[in-house]
Parts: sequence; C-alpha cells; structure tokens
Amino acid sequence: MFKQFVVVLFLGIFCFGFAQNKEDKPIKVGLVLSGGGAKGFAHIGALKVIEEAGIKIDYIGGTSMGAIVGALYASGYSAKALDSIFRNTDFTALIQENLPRDAKTFYEKENSEKYALTLPFDNFKISFPSALSSGQNVYNELVRMLYHVHEIDDFNKLPIPFFCIATNVETGDEVLLNKGYLPAAIMASGTFPSLFEPSEINGQLLIDGGVINNYPIDKVLKMGATHIIGIDVQHGLSSRENLSSATEILLQINNYRSVKDMVEKSEKTDIYIKPDIDKYSVIDFNLFNEIINKGEIAARENYTSLKELALRQNKKIIDKAPIIIQDSIEINDLIINGSENYSRGFIKGKLRLPAENKISFQRLHKGVSNLSATGSFKSIRYELKANKGKTDLVLNLNENPNKTFIRMGVHYDNLLNTAGLINLTKKNILFDDDVVSFDFILGDNVRYNFQYYIDKGSYWSFGITSRFVGFNQGIDYRILESNFDVPINPNINSIDLDVSDVTNQIYGQTVVKEEFAFILGLEHKSLKFSTRTIGQQTSIDSAPLNETNTNERLYFERSNFYSTYGKLKLDTYNDKFFPTSGLFFEGDLHFYLASSDFNDNFKEFSVVQARMGTAFSLAKKLSLNLETQGGFKLGISPVTSFDFVLGGFGAQRINNFIPFFGYDFLGLPGNSFVKGLAKIDYEFAPKNHLVFAANYANVDDDLFRTGEWFTAPDFSGYGIGYGWESFIGPVQFMYSWSPERSNSNLFFSVGYWF
Repeated sequence: MFKQFVVVLFLGIFCFGFAQNKEDKPIKVGLVLSGGGAKGFAHIGALKVIEEAGIKIDYIGGTSMGAIVGALYASGYSAKALDSIFRNTDFTALIQENLPRDAKTFYEKENSEKYALTLPFDNFKISFPSALSSGQNVYNELVRMLYHVHEIDDFNKLPIPFFCIATNVETGDEVLLNKGYLPAAIMASGTFPSLFEPSEINGQLLIDGGVINNYPIDKVLKMGATHIIGIDVQHGLSSRENLSSATEILLQINNYRSVKDMVEKSEKTDIYIKPDIDKYSVIDFNLFNEIINKGEIAARENYTSLKELALRQNKKIIDKAPIIIQDSIEINDLIINGSENYSRGFIKGKLRLPAENKISFQRLHKGVSNLSATGSFKSIRYELKANKGKTDLVLNLNENPNKTFIRMGVHYDNLLNTAGLINLTKKNILFDDDVVSFDFILGDNVRYNFQYYIDKGSYWSFGITSRFVGFNQGIDYRILESNFDVPINPNINSIDLDVSDVTNQIYGQTVVKEEFAFILGLEHKSLKFSTRTIGQQTSIDSAPLNETNTNERLYFERSNFYSTYGKLKLDTYNDKFFPTSGLFFEGDLHFYLASSDFNDNFKEFSVVQARMGTAFSLAKKLSLNLETQGGFKLGISPVTSFDFVLGGFGAQRINNFIPFFGYDFLGLPGNSFVKGLAKIDYEFAPKNHLVFAANYANVDDDLFRTGEWFTAPDFSGYGIGYGWESFIGPVQFMYSWSPERSNSNLFFSVGYWF
C-alpha cells in the first residue's frame, strides 16, 4: 500500500509540474492563412477583428492569396492599411494584364491593332498559350508595396516571421519558401495554374501552393507557435450545377485533397475562423466589400476566444507605424539574367532608364511594361537588391520559346471591300532583336505587307518595309481633268479609277523625349492610276476619248518615285478607334528627288503634312476627340499624283487620301488642305459606342501661299454612328452627310484595319 501511495504521489507531482511548466511557457500565436483567390479578401476583415481583440501575431504561414495578405501583414502593414490598399486596387485590370497602349512601340501598336488572333507556330505546329497572363502587373505592385523590406532575404527577420508554400510543378513536391526575394516568393505561391505563368525560383518551376498544401498549419507549429489562429477561405466541393467553368472544375479537382485534410487540420486549430463565402468565386475580385465583411463577421463570432487569448498572451500591442510607400529609387546597376536571344541594348532601350539612374516606380513599371509588350518574354521577375545605399535592378527574364507566330484577321469597308489576312511572324531570324513579318491579304483586292525590323528600343532601330495596296473606286471625272492631262469631256460624269501603290522603305527610328518617335528613311514608290471604263462612259454623240479598244487600260499615272523622308510621331491615345484620353501628333516631310516620269513633268518637290489631336473625358462614359490636320506641296513641280484627296471614312492610310465625313472617297482634291474634326463618343454600354462627328476643311491648290487656309471653311460634313469593340476589331456604322451635297453616305466597316 505504501509503495502504491508513493507512486501516485510521484505521478501527481510530475503532472502538476508539467502542467505548471506548460502554463508558464510563453504563448506564441501562429496565424495560418489559406488560399482561395478573391475569397482571400476575407483575411483582411478577420485581421481587423484580431487586431481589435489585442492579439499579437508571432508567426505567419500562408498559401496563395493567404501568402500575399500574410506577407504584407508580416512586413508591417496593419489590417486597416491593407483594407485601404485593396479597396483602391483594380484587381481585374491587374490580372487581365491589358498593357497600356503607350507601353508599346509604334510597330507593336500596329500589330496589336491589326490581328484578331495570334497563335504560336513553332516547328509548323500551332499551339496555345500556357496561361492567360504572365502576372506582370500583380508582380509590379508587390515589388512596390514590399520595397520597404527589400533588404531582407530571410523571412524570419521580417517584423513577423513568415513563410509561404508553393508546388513544384514537375515533381508535385511541396516547396517551403522562407528565404529569397519576398515578392517573387509570394507570386510563386499564388500562381494559379492556367491563369498565371509558372514562376522559377532556384531552378524549380513553381505553381500555386494550394495544389499541395492550402492550409500549412504543421509548419507554423514547427516555427514555435503554441496557439493557432486559422482563417480558412478554401472552396468546398461544389455541386454539378456550380461546375460551369474550367476554373471551377480545376478548383474542384484540387479541393479533393484539401477538404479531406481540413478535417484533421481544423481540429489542430485553436481558433478556427471560417467565413461564410461559399457563394463567392475565386475570381470575384469585384465583390471586395462583401467578402471582406464576411471575414469580419466570422472573426467576430470568435471574438470571445480571441479576447481570452489576448489576455493570456498579456502583451502590450504597439500600433503599427504607417508604411510610406516609396515613390522612387536610385538604380546602381542593371543585372540581366536569362536573356540569350535579346541584346542588353534591346532590354535597356525598352526600359528607358534615365541617365541619372533615379527612377520612380511608375516609370520603372512603365519600362517593364514596354519590355513585356514585345511578347519576347513569358515572364519578367525583377528584384531590387540593396547595394551600398543604392539599389541594383536584377532582371530575371524567362524568354518566350515561341519565335514563330501565325496571325489572322478579317475586315470589310466601303473602299477596300472584303479582306481576309494571314500573317507569318518570326523573331530572331538573322540577328538578336529582329522580327520579320509578312501579311498576305486575300479578298476583293489582293494586297501584301512585308516588314523587317531590328528593335533597339530607345536606341536607333532599323527597318525595311514593302507593301502593295490596290483598289477600284468610282470618282468624279472632273478630278481627273483638274489633276491630269486628259481631254475635257462634259459627257463624262464619273469613271472607275484603279489605284495601284507599291511602296518600299528603309529607315531608322529612335525615341525622342521618351514619347516621340523620330524616323528618317528612303522610299521608293510605284504609283499607277488607270481605268478600263472611260470609253464606256462616253455618250453616243461625243467623240471617243481615245481610239484604243475600251478593254485596254488607260493610264493617268505610271511612275516610280524616289524620295527621302522624315517623321516625328507621338501617340498616347488610350485607344486607336475610340480614344477617351491622350495626345496624338504626326508630322511628315517627303522630299521627292527623282522619278521615271511617265507624264514627262517631274521636278523636285516636297510634301509636308501634320496631324495633331487630343481626347479627354467630358463626363462619365462621355468623351471628346478634337483633331486638326493640314498639308501642302512645296515646289513648282506640276506632278499631281501626291495631291491630297479628302473624302470617305477609315483608319487605313493610303497615299495622301484623307478621310472626310460628308463626302465619298476621293471627293475633294487639292495640293494643300486644312481640316478640323470634333468627335463626341458616348459609351452607353461596355464596348458599345454612340458617335457624333463634325469636320470642316478647305481644300485647293496653294492654299497656304494665297492665305485662303485661314478663311471660313468651304467644306463641311457630319456623321452619326455606332461602334462596337468586338473580338475581331471595331464594328462601325457611320451615316454621313454634308449641307453642300444632296447625297449622303453610309459607311460600314468590320474588323481591324489592315
């Protein structure tokens, strides 16, 4: 009996001592944040309540969106600050990665506004992009917001020790990320398959950590946490009615393991916060307010437990000092990794780093966007590394392995009629940084466009182009009488004019003052104006215009012209077809030096022209686009083939044919003109526009010499129409009229112009 008493007494003393030691052990609170896409906004609402309860977080582990929110919180942001930041972020714009138009060179703008479909075509096999977005915009924001901790590469040394989870896409292994560059780590953890390109860190190809471990509680416990607060925003298993998209199906497959694992993991969680967000999708980024409120409600349901834990923690909470997001940095050195087929000059030229090396984040992001807009890289993961009080910019580039592309487009308009385009584009064909492109256009008028371009960004770039365009248009015969040496015949009102234009150019281009493109080049142009119908238009009573068979072609112009030219161009319009903001300027000087001289009348002459405009908002969805345009010929050459001819509607520039509402194509000729345009655009529904336009012009010979360009306009025209931004390009209807004419015109176009 005595022995039994001693054993019981010993066990009692041991258990009391163990319990006493456990109670005396300092409380360390670990926070586990699950992934869940847009549902992760609920983390912020819950964190606001956790802070209100007075709890100090000692460790944070997160996955996917939980990694992003967790890293920002661990770096020093308060829950209130995160609420403010996220509320003012357009997540849809970040994810869709619609690069701003001004991030593209003029060559790239032309490509993006010509083709309806682009597909990789390497080794004569068509493939499809591996992801919808590279995630570049998201990454840019993470770099900016976490710059205040850019010197820390051990996440345990953050204000709150932190880690996140990613998945090795090649092996399926779980990857713990607690060292390195913080924005890159959390971007890898949140790389949802098919939405974002996989991230590469330390030679491993990584995707969303939620694939393997979406609630990393065990690793938070290993950090030293004695109590766990978990915020679970994971998507449960969906019924068949809700599996209506590829995203939802992928999520369902991924959730099989997670749902099973959470039975055990939730039991290990001391305070388990589960917001009621089953009705929300992982892509409901526009429902920020609702989701964040759900997180706050769920945390308040656990407020008593949170408050008790805070009292037991017995730590004085010091309010987090607000983090001032730095506006600019000073670049010490540029280090480029992973670029095998693109030169340092190409990359620096795109980044446009200032000479003094002090650069704002806005300008840095624009430079990265310029580089991304080339399509040469699948992803650009740059790091800002501390170096002797300055910052090294380390570019980790992942080249796009696709160098060959098939591009397609369709188009219809009243001048060129029906057209289908197929393009072959290939990069790095002869040199680094080069691209060759060939458009073949079939339809009512066969055309082609060849371009070879060596792109050096803001340095001097070089290009060669060759293009052919031809069309037939009925015009007033008086235009021919006033411009070419043809007999005056009052019995002919109009003829069908065939226009053939082959243009070959070689040029150099550079950037001036960041936005302007300056171009110098040489040009050869083969120009033909002809008709087969002039004899058929002659009345029976009149003498025939010529003695040849009416089926033979009669030429009015059939010359080769040789010129040198210069251009200065600025284009910050946010949209080519429906601009609501930005500026436009294009100045062009062509000096014609020689000609094969079909009409035996060539003398050296120049043609100068300029167009400038602005677009701005008048009210919500209502904008105004104002433009002015003019041109004139210098010299006494009687050549009229390069005179300006106003009329018609369109965005495709052919020779010196200028669009003008109220008149049909090729309706108003002269060797000089001035024109003003005002266009009001009301976007009454997304991508649907109601447009009203008014334009005025003076057109005649030698307007600027006689001073008549400054008089009241002789010609006016108005248009009202509808435009729709379709996936194949703009679809536009425009009814136009002029008080000077009895006839009106209905212009119609479908698809991108080419």
